[in-house]
Amino acid sequence: MKRQNDFSRDINNLRIEIEHLKVSEIKQIIDFENITSDEEVADTVFEVEKENIIPVTETPQVHVKEGFPQYTDEPIQSPKAKNDLEKFIGENLINKIGIAITVIGVAIGAKYSIDHDLISPLTRIIFGYLTGLGLLGFGIKLKKKYENYSAVLVSGAIAIMYFITYSAYSFYDLIPQVFAFILMVIFTGFTVFAAINYNRQVIAHIGLVGAYAVPFLLSEGSGKVAVLFTYMAIINAGILIIAFKKYWKSLYFSSFGLTWLIYFSWYTARYEVNEHFSLALAFLSVFFVTFYVVFLAYKLLQKEKFEIGDIVLLLANSFVFYGIGYAILSDHKPGEQLLGFFTLCNAIVHFVVSMIVYKQKLADKNLFYLVSGMVLVFITIAIPVQLDGNWVTLLWAGEAALLFWIGRAKIIPVYEKLSYFVMFLAFFSIIYDWVSIYIGYDDGIMGPRVTPLFNINFLTSLLFIIAFGFINVLNRNRKYPGAWGLQTGISKILSFSITAILLVSIYFSFRLEIVNYWNELIGESFLKISSQGNPMYYRNSDLEKFKTIWVINYSLLFVTTLSFLNIKKLKNQQLGLINLGLNAFIIGVFLIQGLYVLSELRESYLAQTLSQYYQRSVFNIGIRYVAFTFVALTLFACYKYVHQEFIKPNLRIAIDFLLHLSVLWIASSELINWMSIGQSSQSYKLGLSILWGIYSLLLIALGIWKNKKYLRVGSIALFGVTLLKLFFYDISHLNTIAKTVVFVSLGILLLIISFLYNKYKHIISNETDN
Repeated sequence: MKRQNDFSRDINNLRIEIEHLKVSEIKQIIDFENITSDEEVADTVFEVEKENIIPVTETPQVHVKEGFPQYTDEPIQSPKAKNDLEKFIGENLINKIGIAITVIGVAIGAKYSIDHDLISPLTRIIFGYLTGLGLLGFGIKLKKKYENYSAVLVSGAIAIMYFITYSAYSFYDLIPQVFAFILMVIFTGFTVFAAINYNRQVIAHIGLVGAYAVPFLLSEGSGKVAVLFTYMAIINAGILIIAFKKYWKSLYFSSFGLTWLIYFSWYTARYEVNEHFSLALAFLSVFFVTFYVVFLAYKLLQKEKFEIGDIVLLLANSFVFYGIGYAILSDHKPGEQLLGFFTLCNAIVHFVVSMIVYKQKLADKNLFYLVSGMVLVFITIAIPVQLDGNWVTLLWAGEAALLFWIGRAKIIPVYEKLSYFVMFLAFFSIIYDWVSIYIGYDDGIMGPRVTPLFNINFLTSLLFIIAFGFINVLNRNRKYPGAWGLQTGISKILSFSITAILLVSIYFSFRLEIVNYWNELIGESFLKISSQGNPMYYRNSDLEKFKTIWVINYSLLFVTTLSFLNIKKLKNQQLGLINLGLNAFIIGVFLIQGLYVLSELRESYLAQTLSQYYQRSVFNIGIRYVAFTFVALTLFACYKYVHQEFIKPNLRIAIDFLLHLSVLWIASSELINWMSIGQSSQSYKLGLSILWGIYSLLLIALGIWKNKKYLRVGSIALFGVTLLKLFFYDISHLNTIAKTVVFVSLGILLLIISFLYNKYKHIISNETDN
């Protein structure tokens, strides 16, 4: 009746549309002078046609709007809510409660007959099967007219058949386990057929998901796990068949959860490596493949888009399989050697699926990217599982470069996003390599001698640099937009990170080689000498100082090279500002630490301590001028930087300050150096005061010549410091002649400075401050 009413309403709606078309046609034909209004036109047409309208159970209302009859599906009286609730209870709820009560009743009756021995066991089982078959036949007969009701009866009949089979096997031993198992398979197959035929999830849930309990009900405690897993595989195969036609998520969730829960419970409670290893891996693979195919089957056939829940299911199935499989292999000695191969097999499975999807164009590109992403994830995991040390870093770096290239060049953002994760993995891996490989030597304990630059460790670093250099070049190419655009905050942070990783890798790759070279020399210089029966341990301390100064020299060379590369090629403002900061920092390290180390090398050469064991050459002094060359190059790079157009802030005053501070500091150190060599170290205070005074005079002259007020102010400040040093530090340790020399010298310098100010006062007063 409901369908009849629906059809009637559809027919009436079509008739109304026809009437509207007829009214339009009548308006064009009828002489409108004899008709007073549009209402009369509508009434005329309606009176002619109203006899042909088929009446319906719920009479539609008629409203007149703009002269035309308007029909709605709303009945004149509409007790809709009441009817819906009544329909739900009468057609759905009552029959489900009824079938549940029936099944419970059969179970209670069977138990009562067992407890009171009313009828023989065979008769009870026969009556049980007859009840189930009768209910099944009755349900099938009602399918044509009462499909929902019939589906509930069929599902209840299947449940009764399962229970009766359990009773026949477990309570009375009337049927053997194999026959009971065959019956359960038949019931499962019929359930699959019925679920598809009825298009009802309730049948599948009762017939398939409920069937997971059967092996436990039939269990005789023999521990025949192969039977259990084979039965579960058959049930999952039934779900797979349904998946080709339907995609009932609740059914998939239930079977997925129950299968892995049962398997994991068995693995944790009863798994024995020697007895179950092959069996466990075999059925683990069967369950994984089954659920993988179930997941893909309906989606591919129906070409539906994938949602977050689908992705979670795919990931859960893959990682449950991998996690349990990894645990099984790691507990087996031969299998432990196959962990990397097992991980790689996971990647191969996903790769094959992704290729099938891509070649056959079975689904949208999101599925292809998702499965391909799983390939990359397992390849990434396989690398550290199977390999050690440098190979892990190399493969991760290569994978990151490949992913980034695919993401940028092929415009597939998901690959670019994955590449960033692998980049950071590779970076942390190479840091770990550096920490674990480049170690110093302690108390003469040495490893095998490593040839500087020509070793596997440096080769790893070099290939890592090449990979990130490629990524950095591609990242700077404006032809390829990034996954987050060009100017977004995330894009800027990631671009900065890529450049930073590249620069850090280049710097430390060579620095660690330098450190390792000197550490080996220090280790080789280790001596153990007995003196009066007591062992004495010595090392060539100069080598430690050489290591420090060469690291500083290398750092100066690195920042200088980076400076000229940016000035000539890159012209990047952000890199330039960072580079200037690094230049200033390294120069500061040299002035504070480097000059001190150089002075110790000089003293060591002059003292010739332990000369019978260690030779100290004049290079202890000559290294100073090598270091000064690197400092001069870095200062020149700073000077060139501040004259570039792409460096927006005006940093000339700061760079001038750094330049003059460095020159004065180095000149002071050099003065002390030569006074120590000339054995006049007691007069270095006097020499420093005179030197500072002369430099102050030079600053005044330069400030007047270049019209730079800040240089003249700095000169006066320096002269003030010199005078304070003179009166509060120098005089107390000087003799009369020295005092005379220093006072006369500084006095003359002050007079010259005053003369310059007076002579060029017109220039000073008219200049603009620079």
